[in-house]
Amino acid sequence: MSSTLFDSPQIDLSKDAPHPLADRLRPQDLDAIVGQDHLVGEGGALRRMLDKGNPPSLILWGPPGCGKTTMARIIARHTDLHFEQISAIFSGVADLKRVFESAKLRRRNGRGTLLFVDEIHRFNKSQQDAFLPVMEDGTIILFELNGAVLSRSQVLVLKRLDGEALENILRRAENEAGKKLPLDENARETLKAMADGDGRYALNLAEQVLAQDDALDIEGLTQLLQKRAPLYDKKDDSHYNLISALHKSVRGSDADAALYWLSRMLNGGEDPRYIARRVSRMAVEDIGMADPQALQVALNAWEMYERVGSPEGELAIAQAVIYMATAPKSNAAYKAIGAARRAAKETGSLMPPKHILNAPTKLMKN
Repeated sequence: MSSTLFDSPQIDLSKDAPHPLADRLRPQDLDAIVGQDHLVGEGGALRRMLDKGNPPSLILWGPPGCGKTTMARIIARHTDLHFEQISAIFSGVADLKRVFESAKLRRRNGRGTLLFVDEIHRFNKSQQDAFLPVMEDGTIILFELNGAVLSRSQVLVLKRLDGEALENILRRAENEAGKKLPLDENARETLKAMADGDGRYALNLAEQVLAQDDALDIEGLTQLLQKRAPLYDKKDDSHYNLISALHKSVRGSDADAALYWLSRMLNGGEDPRYIARRVSRMAVEDIGMADPQALQVALNAWEMYERVGSPEGELAIAQAVIYMATAPKSNAAYKAIGAARRAAKETGSLMPPKHILNAPTKLMKN
């Protein structure tokens, strides 16, 4: 019998293959979720939806390890809908059509479908458009963007887990293990800092620490665990969040903040050429005619990096960022070309006035 993408894999659940600590401690109800009281606490948006018994299509947005998948599974248990889960990373339009056809068949038999799409923002426009008919006619309720999908969904924003939430998670890990984490107070705080707001990662770190017999201080902890790089993925939302923070800091003339966000991107492995290109955009978009020299400064920094590479080239980019942040600002050119482009689009094929035409022949001159 052939298998499909949506068949459940046969997993050995014996004691020889125990689940990771993060999986064993996954919350099973809303009361067990930490750090998201605005959604699952008394009067929270999600709790109110489930109390009504008819959740709408939702987009769960938040950083890694904050509880999006856990929340979706809990929602499924609170409804009588069939739960289906796919990943945008491994699925295409053909896979979606199979899910939708199965959902339509269930609906004819009197049962709805709750579809959880992990990483839905990775679908392109045509893949996202495939959701619209089945969302509109109620065949599926969607969890997890183009404007059309967004307009048919309600967005629930999950927060990055704070220190209190991470401490709660570590205590649960200790209860599960039946012993305390062998860490002094400072090392415990360091472990939470390493988790960087990610509950799943905090439990993965705790699982490694719990396997140790000797007490650990900060030095011992850092030797045991390689320090986690701050959240930054050049293909993920954090990439766009940080370049946006850099751009807005320059726009707000905050040189210190601009250098901080630049450093975050460089430390995260961002290509300095991409940053140099964006700095050039800042020069024409935000500074413009207030200081035309800004564009030359940006281009010189870009060329400097191309010629000498890192780290000297990164210093040139940093210098350009400081220049942009401290320069006078004007978006007049940016707004003017935008208005001109809109006018050109609206007026179609309007001919130029005769007095500014090139008239190479006597007939045209007349």
